[in-house]
Amino acid sequence: MSLPRFGRPKNGGELSSNLYVANCGPAVGISDDDIASVFCKFGELKGVYAADDSGTRVIVAYAEEGSAQAALKALHGRPCPQLGGRSMHIRYSVLQPNIQDQASDLVPVSISASEVSIPGLYLIHDFISAKEEEELLQAVDCRPWNSLAKRRVQHYGYEFRYDTRNVNTRHCLGELPSFVSPILERISSCPSFKNIKNIVLDQLTVNEYPPGVGLSPHIDTHSAFEDLIFSLSLSGPCIMEFRRYENGDWLPKVASSSIAKSENTEDQSNFKRRAIYLPPRSLLLLSGEARFAWHHYIPHHKIDKVNGNVIRRASRRVSFTFRKVRAGLCKCDFPQYCDSQR
Repeated sequence: MSLPRFGRPKNGGELSSNLYVANCGPAVGISDDDIASVFCKFGELKGVYAADDSGTRVIVAYAEEGSAQAALKALHGRPCPQLGGRSMHIRYSVLQPNIQDQASDLVPVSISASEVSIPGLYLIHDFISAKEEEELLQAVDCRPWNSLAKRRVQHYGYEFRYDTRNVNTRHCLGELPSFVSPILERISSCPSFKNIKNIVLDQLTVNEYPPGVGLSPHIDTHSAFEDLIFSLSLSGPCIMEFRRYENGDWLPKVASSSIAKSENTEDQSNFKRRAIYLPPRSLLLLSGEARFAWHHYIPHHKIDKVNGNVIRRASRRVSFTFRKVRAGLCKCDFPQYCDSQR
């Protein structure tokens, strides 16, 4: 069932049975039940909804317009004892025509890879220690970053070209830096991973995501990299969503400026969805079906909801993605998703 959407009244003096309430919400320790207990005194409530991804603004929907009017008059700009003395800023809000909501708001978020049930997906919590995490962050922060539109990157071994979504195998940047050697040794000896002893990971991309910045749905190009892709999450947490499109394609070719809009308005009935929570210091492995057939995606959110808990992306997230550059064509078992076989 889709959640209702709200917006500002077109006419500033227009009354409504819905209220936009700022300065309260789960991100400041006030639950929807707490909010409902205050606002229900003015009339029958239809619901309390998140107004946006901040966790500090909600929509309070009443059954009657008069109830909203009474609540606004009594509570706007005044300290509320039942909510810890917090002063709320309230205005009217109107129900908008419903369009497809963000898939990440609707898909359950799993904690473990076994709950996600995608073949080839593995997640190991606390793969490194907090001290090792700090040392890795210090190591990359001492090196120059390349700036993209919304995030910064570093490339080692081979540069990933975002214009072609591939690598130039004839231009090697050198061996991977020594500060990741302990990570590579731990990966090669990890009992949770199979068939990796003979794989020499030779490409590393370091991504720095500011709070709220995510990643559009994509499959790492088959012809660019081999089967195993490892991603180590540092500093901040996030949710990663996985989508499997029946026809192998994500969207028709669109301009980059239209991507964000298209993510929210596409027909969501043509793909399967899964989501997993990636805490700091965890290592994710994409292999087999998970690597070759499922798009992965990080929602552009400042807060994530995991098992009813609100987790705020208060700090940057830095990911270390290790891959093996492919020398020839991909011959995977998923030709509908494979650029080498289409």
